[in-house]
Amino acid sequence: DVQLQASGGGLVQDGGTLRLSCTASGFNLDDYGIGWFRQAPGKEREGVACASREESSTYYSDSVEGRFTISIDKQKNTVYLEMSSLKPEDTAVYYCAAEYGLAYGCLVRLYHHWGQGTQVTVSS
Repeated sequence: DVQLQASGGGLVQDGGTLRLSCTASGFNLDDYGIGWFRQAPGKEREGVACASREESSTYYSDSVEGRFTISIDKQKNTVYLEMSSLKPEDTAVYYCAAEYGLAYGCLVRLYHHWGQGTQVTVSS
């Protein structure tokens, strides 16, 4: 079974940093496009950082560009989201997702394998 396990969320102050992890099991990340998404209360889920298969290309939403970095540790089969200069508006439940063979894209509808969410709360 394809499974994703997200972790690393928590409470952080405005301007702080946090690193989220997403460990994959049952499949090799090399064959999948992967992404981080978030959903704030009352809002739709949105893609914030995505990497194509084999990290040939990456995408960041305008709201996180320059502050968030997506990376993959192939040995650990784990995806990370490094978040810095966090703002209260980054508060949301963060999800990791994967899709086999995805060459490009950070839209929710493109991904069929999802991890459970991890809460990130940024206090002002």
